[in-house]
Amino acid sequence: MPKSPAPTVRVANWSARHPWPAIGIWAALIIACVGLGAVTGTNQLQGKDGWVGEQGRAAALADAAGLTPQPVEKVLITAKTGAWDRSAADAAAADLSRRLAPFGAITTRATQKALLVKVTLRVHGKTATKQLPAMLAQTAAAQRAFPRLDLAETGTVSTGSAPGEQLGKDLARAETITLPVTLVILLVVFGGILAAGVPMVLALTSVFAAMGLYAAASYVFPDAGGAVANIVLMLGMAVGVDYSLFYVKRVREERERAGDTISHETAVRVAAATSGRAVVVSALAIVVTMIGLYLADDAIYSSVATGTILVVLVSAVSSLTVLPAILAKLGTRITRQRRFRHRVANGFWPGLLRPVMRRPVATLALAVAGLVALSLPLGAFRIGQTGADTYPRSLPAIANYHQLVAVFPDEGYSFLVVAKAADSRASLAKLATLTSANPLFVGRPEIRTAGDTSTLTLPAPYGLNDSRATQALTLLRTKLLPEAGVTGSFGVTGEIARALDYVSHQRQRTPLVIGFALLATFGMLLLAFRSVPIAIAGIFLNLLSYTAALGAVVLVFQNHWAEKLLGFESVGFISDRVPLILFVILFGLSMDYQVFVVSRIREAAQRGVPTRQAAYDGVASSAGVVTIAAVIMVSVFASFLFVGLTEMKEIAFGLALSVLIDAIVVRVMILPALLTLLGEKSWWPAKIRLPGGEKTPGHPVSLSTRVRPGG
Repeated sequence: MPKSPAPTVRVANWSARHPWPAIGIWAALIIACVGLGAVTGTNQLQGKDGWVGEQGRAAALADAAGLTPQPVEKVLITAKTGAWDRSAADAAAADLSRRLAPFGAITTRATQKALLVKVTLRVHGKTATKQLPAMLAQTAAAQRAFPRLDLAETGTVSTGSAPGEQLGKDLARAETITLPVTLVILLVVFGGILAAGVPMVLALTSVFAAMGLYAAASYVFPDAGGAVANIVLMLGMAVGVDYSLFYVKRVREERERAGDTISHETAVRVAAATSGRAVVVSALAIVVTMIGLYLADDAIYSSVATGTILVVLVSAVSSLTVLPAILAKLGTRITRQRRFRHRVANGFWPGLLRPVMRRPVATLALAVAGLVALSLPLGAFRIGQTGADTYPRSLPAIANYHQLVAVFPDEGYSFLVVAKAADSRASLAKLATLTSANPLFVGRPEIRTAGDTSTLTLPAPYGLNDSRATQALTLLRTKLLPEAGVTGSFGVTGEIARALDYVSHQRQRTPLVIGFALLATFGMLLLAFRSVPIAIAGIFLNLLSYTAALGAVVLVFQNHWAEKLLGFESVGFISDRVPLILFVILFGLSMDYQVFVVSRIREAAQRGVPTRQAAYDGVASSAGVVTIAAVIMVSVFASFLFVGLTEMKEIAFGLALSVLIDAIVVRVMILPALLTLLGEKSWWPAKIRLPGGEKTPGHPVSLSTRVRPGG
């Protein structure tokens, strides 16, 4: 009884035989997904979604009592030029207060050289954000009325909105870079606008569909904002183009191998059985790895995982369904290859691989040593929290924030102590007295009460990552609160407490995410290739790529030497979310190349070629397409280096470098050298056998065999 074709082959067969229905179904699916997103809208992340630890419990107590601090906008009035004119400043403050009074309660403060107008808003969240443009317009009008003064607005809403707004603008700019660069690369590779355009269109439609689905999914996993959109676009373009590229190049290779004697439909079926399978395994590997981010128990990581999973699945579906239909419909017009490039590739990769295969020990030692050297900066690795004091000062609200705290240090961050007990107000009053005698706390504390719940606001004149912030929080929680006799339900929240508790929460959850990713990688490779050494090697190589890439991120972004080159301001640490996001995405993307390259090696071994020769043939036949795919991925990731936020630059730089390392150093040098040394043990416990059933011989072979790269 003949063996039933694999599902990927059956789907490809149907799509190739019915191209227009397949294309129509795909178009309808895209429209449905985009329409779904338009109907549902996006559920944005709320402050309470980020509550963790003691600060989360304290914030919940304050919220239940209606004592959550209202957002405050602040306008600092200073002399723009010349001497400080207090009468003019008073007039400007009066005019500004009149303009801003409809938005909230007005209070003022003054020094000998500055005046501060504070507006405590009556609304929270999205409503406050919607009011911000009108407030900024009123401040701008007051600025025009008093041109000799400088009116600088900042505050809770301004500093919270500025990074997201900038990210939106940067996303549009990244798109204008990504799309033409990717198209140019594809034009060089395929030699025709039609062949280059198809992967681009499929990748973009996959991104549109995934974003529509993500909007609906955000009601389960709230949207973390522009960061997710950036990551979905980056990965959607990179993975979507890669999957199409692998498929199209395999169709070309099969026709080339057969001397154009097989039909185009037959070549599509072969590609479905080989590259199609690799696409499925790669997509599932990325999905399974990204599931580990949910174990972080963090709303932002969950939103990143959801967006990534959706765009990878949609990209895989497009390459397995509508792509075979397009290839069948357009025929050789899309798979025709320019011969001169093929001849160059035919000589380049074998020439590069021969010394690797002949000296595997030296190759392995040098390559591993190089990656270990790149990892050395991890010895100085520092993690920190991003906030108003660390965002780029190119953002007006952030520059104004720094100007404000330079004049009024106690107008920056603050601790919020919350207590729920019958004597809560009295105990917090005693706590305020205790803190007034300590230099770690400055400014005027404020007590508010509602029922049996009271809050104490303690200004904190330092940044999120200042060692004094940790010292003050620890002192509050371990010594001052007990001394003040605070009882019942109580805790400390506020920006600093939230940042430090978040880092502590991450440290507890990170081992779970890493452990899951390692097990998932091992399990997927073992399932795909039935080989323990291949699975172990996959984990080892991924860790090597990751530590090298993260070491380079530390070298670049914790120091100042690359600031002008990459357009950022170093804050002396790496954003706390970057290492884990890099780890999970890199492990997922590494599976893309691992599965594709090892699949080609295994195909050769199953044809009866000894492992040493199979490694040579498999890498030589796939190195070209892997490198092209890597160049496309790198170009996509590199375009996001133009994003203003340093955190996104760190992610983009780390991903771009890790892809280059993985595609060139790991897959073309370390992997074939490792398989050469392992020989037939590479496939243990599986038995790779000759077609007649005889076990593959392990004798050495010549590496002079001519291979036809599929790249």
